[in-house]
Amino acid sequence: MHDGGRIGLVLHPGRDCSGAAAQVAAWTTTHGVDLVAGAADVARLQLTGVRPVDVAELADGCDGIIALGGDGTLLGAMRMVHAKPVPILGVNFGRLGFLAEVEARELDAALTSMAEGRSTIESRSCLVVRGPGWETVAFNDVVLARVPGQGLVEATLSVAGRRYGRYKCDSLIVSSPMGSTAYNYAAGGPVMSPGAEGVLVTPSAPMTGISRTLVIGPAEPLRLELTAGRPALELDGVSGGECSAGDELSVTVQADAGLLVRIDDSRAAERSRVKLSLLDLPVLPEELVELVPDELRRHGPGGASEHG
Repeated sequence: MHDGGRIGLVLHPGRDCSGAAAQVAAWTTTHGVDLVAGAADVARLQLTGVRPVDVAELADGCDGIIALGGDGTLLGAMRMVHAKPVPILGVNFGRLGFLAEVEARELDAALTSMAEGRSTIESRSCLVVRGPGWETVAFNDVVLARVPGQGLVEATLSVAGRRYGRYKCDSLIVSSPMGSTAYNYAAGGPVMSPGAEGVLVTPSAPMTGISRTLVIGPAEPLRLELTAGRPALELDGVSGGECSAGDELSVTVQADAGLLVRIDDSRAAERSRVKLSLLDLPVLPEELVELVPDELRRHGPGGASEHG
């Protein structure tokens, strides 16, 4: 992301990110950068200073992407440009935001850091998934999930061409290291550093067969053959249709398929660790806030107290 280049905005489809888009537009105007976004988003939010383009130009014609939303928005941006990766800055407007580099309130400081060269780029691998007549990618996980009334997920696993074992479970999760804090973690799987290599295979609520997480090397292709059930396929939490007994899915790793912007001195990693820890507490977020003394409670961009 540099002066004279082109930056694309990828926006959450439901949340109003127009204020943040205006912040980016003000920055790009002073740096001679062409700012573009999907025509539907520009019209929906009535954005000014943002040139509307079609999805093909957004995916293929930018030097960098700023994703304004939650983890789903960031993952969607990564999938969009995986064939021609460019640096992506994730800005969190969601509830969790494990993957986003900065919170919405930190956007101005992040833009300044990038302009002054105080940022780096980290690469991420993706999972390439192939089924009967189709191919797609996922950066977090590929999930075969039980559909009520359609039977459990039953499949056999082969690794590097050799039969390994079988599964009978509610869901079967194939995760990247980056996605290990998502469904894999909820199902009891381990957390891996996003810089690690490998693929995690974790069953959720297993009945028989393999019951623990397997960690498979990045150069070892895996194949799942469905032997019963009609599970739903989810890719990074997005519906991918339904599978049937007899279908075969293969999963391989594509290195350097995503590029994430990291801001120098960012506290993103520390925030993610805290967020992950809070998920294990048996209380609702609003109940947790009640434990904080009144004088320490703050909300809103101005930091006004709850009572003021």
